[in-house]
Amino acid sequence: MGYLQEAHQNHVKKKVEEALRSKMKNKALKECGEYTKKYAECALGRTLSVVWQCRQQAKELNNCLHQFTNDSVLEEMKKEYNLKESGESGVRI
Repeated sequence: MGYLQEAHQNHVKKKVEEALRSKMKNKALKECGEYTKKYAECALGRTLSVVWQCRQQAKELNNCLHQFTNDSVLEEMKKEYNLKESGESGVRI
């Protein structure tokens, strides 16, 4: 494989990974909407005090988001994407 072809293939893979990460984040925000709302309500009208006044809400939100945005979730999404791509191209693995 030539250098340019390899560079192009890596660029495509990067774009796919970026799209999957974006999809993963959007799903996490949707799934954790309740916690996002609680944090936003706590933070409303605050400036610096949000750090200590909303610590519990921030922790709950981060815990929820982490369930949907971690390396194992991303790897699973990549597997699903690759299976879909190989099925559409007619190649069976």
